[in-house]
Amino acid sequence: MKAVIPVAGIGSRLRPHTHTQPKSLVPVAGNTILGHIIDRLVGAGIEDFVFVIGYLGEKIESYVRRQYPNLRSEFVVQEPREGIGHALWVAREYFRHETDGMLILLGDTIVDVDLSQLLDTPGTVLAVKEVKTPSMFGLVETDATGQVTKVVEKPRIPKSNHALVGLYKIANPERLAVALERIIADEQRTHNEYQLTDALMLLINEGEEMTTTPVDNWFDCGRKESLLEANARLLNRPEFLVTREYPEFPDTIIIPPVSIGRDCQIRHSIIGPNVAIGDRTIVRNTIISDSIIGSYSELRSAVMQDCIVGSDASFSGLNHSLNIGDNTEINYS
Repeated sequence: MKAVIPVAGIGSRLRPHTHTQPKSLVPVAGNTILGHIIDRLVGAGIEDFVFVIGYLGEKIESYVRRQYPNLRSEFVVQEPREGIGHALWVAREYFRHETDGMLILLGDTIVDVDLSQLLDTPGTVLAVKEVKTPSMFGLVETDATGQVTKVVEKPRIPKSNHALVGLYKIANPERLAVALERIIADEQRTHNEYQLTDALMLLINEGEEMTTTPVDNWFDCGRKESLLEANARLLNRPEFLVTREYPEFPDTIIIPPVSIGRDCQIRHSIIGPNVAIGDRTIVRNTIISDSIIGSYSELRSAVMQDCIVGSDASFSGLNHSLNIGDNTEINYS
């Protein structure tokens, strides 16, 4: 089965980190967002990939070819970028003739789901999760038998709280390609973009049977808060905690779970919990928790919590020499 991964977006909600690199290559839990996605798919036996690239797409292509040289990878440029439906339409000739179905997984989405079970489920399957604010998501409505009756993109008045998480198994790629061609030809836009949900709705109206499968965890890594949450959840996986070993750093306390890259220099610091640090980063006299720190960065005399620091960045806090008497309060906030 072939996997199609749209990764053309500019990642405006993750700026300034996405000024210099695509959103899918932002680091999280000792890997990149895209690296976590590919590793899961490869673990399920998928080796054929189509990446729909756009903004800084050459960096994505270089990353995939360097880190995953054994994959059969194809790259399609989406320009202009007019929604997920448009991204898949651009790539349609790369998947429409697949006879074993196809998988679509958005390039800023990390999901916990049994992919092998999903791939073995007959027919078209949409991965979903219950959400508290359904009007912000694409939603799925089902009947009493579990068949999908409607998919709709960010409705004003939601009739379901089952959100599409960006993972789709398509049983008949040719029919999807034709549906995508129809919405493009008819200029059928929702929220000013061509949506995959509109193409899926065409298939449902033509009698295509679809079911849903729930996911355990879903991280839309397009925002700082969800990226830090994903970092913490991934670092706290049992397999990560069991296999992780930390180097000895002078006068430093490590509070697991922590991911520390190669050749880092750390002294007189407290690291953790839920911290991921990239390669060759220098940390001195610093306390870090619940944060992501890029490679080749330098942090000195700082207290950092819920922070994202890019690569090649430098931050130095304040050093104080204090003589504080009784009944004194000092607040630097």
